[in-house]
Amino acid sequence: MKRIVLLVETSREFGRRLIIGIARYSRLKGPWSFYKEPIDLKSSIPHLTTWKPDGIIMRDSLITKELLKMNIPTILAIHNSSYPKNLPVIRTDSRSIAKMASEHLVEKGLKNFAFCGFDAYDWSNERKSFFCLFNSEAGYPTQSYSSSKSLGTGDWEKEQRHVREWVKSLPKPVGILACNDDRGQHILEVCKLNGLKVPEDVAVIGVDNDPMICEIGDPPLTSIALNVESAGYQAAQLLDQLIGGKKMAGQQIMVAASHIVQRQSSDILAVNDAEVASAIQYIRNNAKNKILVHEVVNTTSVSRRTLEKRFKKTIHRSIYDEIRLVRVEWISKMLIETDLPISQITSLFNFTDVEHISRYFKKEKGIGLREFRKLHQPR
Repeated sequence: MKRIVLLVETSREFGRRLIIGIARYSRLKGPWSFYKEPIDLKSSIPHLTTWKPDGIIMRDSLITKELLKMNIPTILAIHNSSYPKNLPVIRTDSRSIAKMASEHLVEKGLKNFAFCGFDAYDWSNERKSFFCLFNSEAGYPTQSYSSSKSLGTGDWEKEQRHVREWVKSLPKPVGILACNDDRGQHILEVCKLNGLKVPEDVAVIGVDNDPMICEIGDPPLTSIALNVESAGYQAAQLLDQLIGGKKMAGQQIMVAASHIVQRQSSDILAVNDAEVASAIQYIRNNAKNKILVHEVVNTTSVSRRTLEKRFKKTIHRSIYDEIRLVRVEWISKMLIETDLPISQITSLFNFTDVEHISRYFKKEKGIGLREFRKLHQPR
């Protein structure tokens, strides 16, 4: 039986989901024996010599040099870029995270954007850079704020005043991407202190979808869920290969954005055109039905031609494009968050058959229903 050390922080959603993915691989291909001490990672090192593990998956790269001396196959879940480049790593795909956040906020009709992060972490800086890039491509600038270091409780008390002033200075309404859920919670706090309404004045998105943080927010925090379980499974699979003799050669396991879990903090429709806003609200309220363009037009007091022009001007999409976008997002949610068979989802959204819904979905997402579900669910 292989002996595997897990030096992974479990107080956060990322670490917990990573371990679930690792455990899934162990059940299918193992069993493995796991060593996990709920203590400081550095103090675990002496115990490892006695336990003689076959492989290690670790979250904290600060003890890498000590581990290297033990010549044990090791995979790192990295925070920054300073690590031995021969070691395989688990890293977040900042590009996919930023793209999903930008698209979500742009679809809300927002035109002002900002990013709040931590300068000390490469992953935060990467998310900022990509978020600015995607907003720029959509035609919008992005303001940003980053602290010079990660914050403890006392540090946040000191820094809070600066974040309050920054948020107050932003043009409203504004959509803010926080580098993670903790930072998102910071933004919600200062909005309350500033008397700003969330999401009407400030729409906020976090990253990691940690329910312990997101649900305690007031209002609850919208967050980007990551494919961490899948990464955990892939990491265990790679570690198995390394133990079997495969060379450690800087292999990368990417943790991509899975989907947005929308909560109240971004539940806004920032559209100044009342007719367009009314039409979009009708589409959202009836997303599970087969909506026709003329039905949407009939909810307004203008002609189809006029409404089409105002849709293009306001949200840069046609009425039909908006219908498909909203319906496909609901279908995506069903594929990711439920085990409903595709035939049942087809009926739920009033499509004539599976082939019809598949073509409809693929035109928006670029991949088929089954491929999408497989891609976004743990392996």
